[in-house]
Amino acid sequence: MKVLKLFLLAFVLFFSSLARADEGMWLPLLLEKLNEQQMKSLGMKISAKDIYSVNNGSLKDAIVSFGGFCTGEVISSKGLVLTNHHCGFDAIQNHSTLDNNYIRDGFWARNYAEEIPNQGLFVTFIARIEDVSKLVLNGVTSGMAEKDRQALIEKNMGLVKNAAKRETYQDAFIRGFFEGNQYYMFVTETYNDVRLVGAPPSSIGNFGKDTDNWMWPRHTGDFSLFRIYAGKDNKPAAYSTENVPFVPKKSLSISLDGTAKGDFTMIFGFPGRTTEYLPAAAVKQIVEVNDPTKIAIRDKALAVIDGFMRNDEQIKIQYAAKYASIANAWKKWQGEVLGLNRTDGVGKKKKYEEEFNRRVLASAQLKQQYGTVLGDLEKAYAELYPYGIARDIYGEIIPKIELFTVIQQLKQLKAAQNQGEAAFQTQLPKTKERLREFYKEYDSRVDVKLFEALMPIYIGQDSAYSAPSVRQKSAGYAGDYARWAQELYKTTVLADENKVLEALDKDPAGLLNALANDPAVALQTELAQNYSAKVLPRLTEIQARINALQRTYMQAQMDVMTEKKFYPDANSTLRVTYGTVKGYEARDAVTYDIHTYLDGVMEKYVPGDYEFDVPAKLRELYQKKDYGQYGAAGKMPVCFIAANHTTGGNSGSPALDAYGNLVGLNFDRVWEGTMSDINYDPSICRNIMVDIRYVLFIIDKYAGAGHLVKEMKLVHPKKKK
Repeated sequence: MKVLKLFLLAFVLFFSSLARADEGMWLPLLLEKLNEQQMKSLGMKISAKDIYSVNNGSLKDAIVSFGGFCTGEVISSKGLVLTNHHCGFDAIQNHSTLDNNYIRDGFWARNYAEEIPNQGLFVTFIARIEDVSKLVLNGVTSGMAEKDRQALIEKNMGLVKNAAKRETYQDAFIRGFFEGNQYYMFVTETYNDVRLVGAPPSSIGNFGKDTDNWMWPRHTGDFSLFRIYAGKDNKPAAYSTENVPFVPKKSLSISLDGTAKGDFTMIFGFPGRTTEYLPAAAVKQIVEVNDPTKIAIRDKALAVIDGFMRNDEQIKIQYAAKYASIANAWKKWQGEVLGLNRTDGVGKKKKYEEEFNRRVLASAQLKQQYGTVLGDLEKAYAELYPYGIARDIYGEIIPKIELFTVIQQLKQLKAAQNQGEAAFQTQLPKTKERLREFYKEYDSRVDVKLFEALMPIYIGQDSAYSAPSVRQKSAGYAGDYARWAQELYKTTVLADENKVLEALDKDPAGLLNALANDPAVALQTELAQNYSAKVLPRLTEIQARINALQRTYMQAQMDVMTEKKFYPDANSTLRVTYGTVKGYEARDAVTYDIHTYLDGVMEKYVPGDYEFDVPAKLRELYQKKDYGQYGAAGKMPVCFIAANHTTGGNSGSPALDAYGNLVGLNFDRVWEGTMSDINYDPSICRNIMVDIRYVLFIIDKYAGAGHLVKEMKLVHPKKKK
C-alpha cells in the first residue's frame, strides 16, 4: 500500500505540473471552451464573451498592437492610448533636441493642437480571429519535402486571405500555431495617424534604467500616452490636419482600488516569441552555449556605449534607445540562464521526455509515428552546435559595428542601379531618407571603439567559421585592434555623415563607384561572403530539419499527453494570460512582497545620477504626501507583481482585474523568471506592472495634465462588494 500511495502521489504531482493555473498564452476566441471555468475559479467576475466577441463590443476592442512591437490600450472615448514609456521611446527621442529634450524633461500636450504626429507609427485592432487550419493545410501530406510543404501552405494562405470577408479598410493575416500544425486568420484594422500626447521624464519613465531593468523591487513609471486619429467617418486615414480623435468600440475603465494578494489578474496583449515546447537538447544548448556567447559580446558593446553616454549629452540622446535595446536582451539572457539552472529546466524537460517516451513505446501505433522523434532532435542539435555559435557571433557583432549598416544600405542602392535607371530612381530617395535618419543616431567615435572591442571576438572563434582574409588582416596588426580601427575609419568616407549625404545629393553614381575601392566595403563583403559560404547553408539545412522534427514533436505531445491543455507559443498575435497577485522567493532567505511605493523611489534617489535622479517636483509631492485620490493609506503605490505569463511584446499590455478594469500596465518580468520564454516555472516567474494609480498621479499631480484624466472613466469595483 505504501508503494502504491507513493506512486499515486508522484502521478498526481506529475500531471498537476502539466496544467498550471498561471501558465499559458491563450487565444481569446478559445477562452470559453478551454479557460473560462478555471479563470472564474481564480476570481474572474466577467465572462469569456466579455473578453472576446465578434458581434458585440468586448475588451479585445480596446487592445491594440502598438507599432507592431508593443501593446497599447484605449483608455478614453476620444482614442487616448496608454502604453509603456519604453514603447513610445523612439517617438519621444525623435522629437527631442538639446533645446527641447523630452527624454530628460518629459512632454505633455495641453490640447489636441499640441499633440505631435509620428511618421510611421501605427496601431492595429483585431476585428476577429478564425480557425483556418483545414483550408491552409489542404493538400499537405506527411511525406512532402519541407520546401514543397511550405510552398503549398503559402499558396493556400493567399487563397484564404483573398477570400476572407472584410471591409475595404480592413486587412488580414494568417499565422501558424503549434509549429505549423494549426493556422488562424486575424482580420485587422490599422490606424496610421498616432500622435504623442504625454510622457514623463526618463527619471520617472525609466527610473533605475539598466541597474533595475528586469529586477524586483521596481519603482519605474514606465508609461506614455498617445492618441489615435481617424477620418471624419471614424475610419483609418493617412495623417491629416483634418483628422479627428478616434471613437473606439470599447475603452477600458480604470480602477482606483488597487490590488491585493490573491486578486485575479489578466494580461491582454501581443506577446512576441516563446519556445515552451523545445526538447531538453535544445534547452541545454541555450543555457550552456548560445546565451553565454551573446552575453559576452553584449558585455563589450555596452561598456563602450555606456562610457560615451556618461560623458556626452549629445551621444546620450543619440544612443539611448540603442543602449536600452542591447541591454534589455543582455540582462534577460543572464536571468534566463540563472532561472533555468536554478529550477533545473533541462532536468525537468528530460523527466517529461521520459514519460513521453514511456507512453510512446507502450503503443505500437505511437511508436511507429513518434518513436524516433526525440532521438532525431538530439542528433540534429548536436550537428547544429558549432554553426549556432558562428551564427550568434556573426549576428551579434555585425549589426553593432554600424559602419557595416551604411555599407549594406549603399549595396542595396547599387543593386537597384544594376537593375536599371527606373529602379535606381525609386530606391535613391529611400536610401537617402534611411541614412539621414541613421546618422542622427550615429557617432563615428563610438563606432570605432565598438569595432575595436568586438572584432577580437570574431577573430577568436573557431577558424573553420571565420573569414581567412579577415584573420590575415588582423594578424597584420599583431592584435592591435585600436590601430586597425583607426586606420579603417580614416580611410573610408562612409563614417562621415556630411560626405555621404552630400554625395547622394550631388553624385550618387560616383559614390557607388567608389565603393569598389573602399577598405571598409571590402571588409564587410569578406565577412558576409564567408558567413554565406561557410555557415549559412549548413545552418539552414540543419535548422529546416529541426523545424520539421519540432513540428512532429509538437503534434506528438498533443497526441500523447492527452490530459494536458496546450497553449500555442507566442507569435505576436493577440493572447490572454491570467493568474493572481503574489510574491515569490528569489533566493535563500530573500522573499519579495507584491507592492512597491514612492518611499522606495526616494530610498534609491541619488542626486544628479544617470539612473536614480528624481525630479524636484516629485520629491516635493512626496514630502507633502500630496497624492490626491491616487494614494492608499498615506502611501503612493508605484508597481506590483503577479503570476501572469508574459514576454516581449506584452510591454504596454493592460493588467486587468476580475471585472476587466485597468489596474496596471505591464512592462517587465522579474530577472529570476525570465526563462519563462522557454520553461515557465510558477515558483519564480512573475510579471511587473506599473500601478495605474501611479500613472494617474504622475499625469495629474506631477504633470498638471488633469484634463487627460477627465477623459477617463474611473471606478471603484471593490466598493461594490
